[in-house]
Amino acid sequence: MTPRSVPKMTTDDEAEAFLAQDLSNLDLTAFKPLTWEAEPKTARVNMRLPAPLMEAVRARAAERGIPYQRLIREAIERTVRR
Repeated sequence: MTPRSVPKMTTDDEAEAFLAQDLSNLDLTAFKPLTWEAEPKTARVNMRLPAPLMEAVRARAAERGIPYQRLIREAIERTVRR
């Protein structure tokens, strides 16, 4: 049986549909750990942003099917990892 690669998913619905099938021949080398999502969220951040930037953040998050706070968290995590 040839291993299948993981398709790109941009919404929760796509991920749920993907996980509902037989994944026994899935090539898991594409998966990367997401430490930011596994940690409890106990610290708060409060900041002011220009309205157009906030609108852009919300629009990009909507395109990916995720909450805008998660998108901001991902950006912070990426910056810190560099």
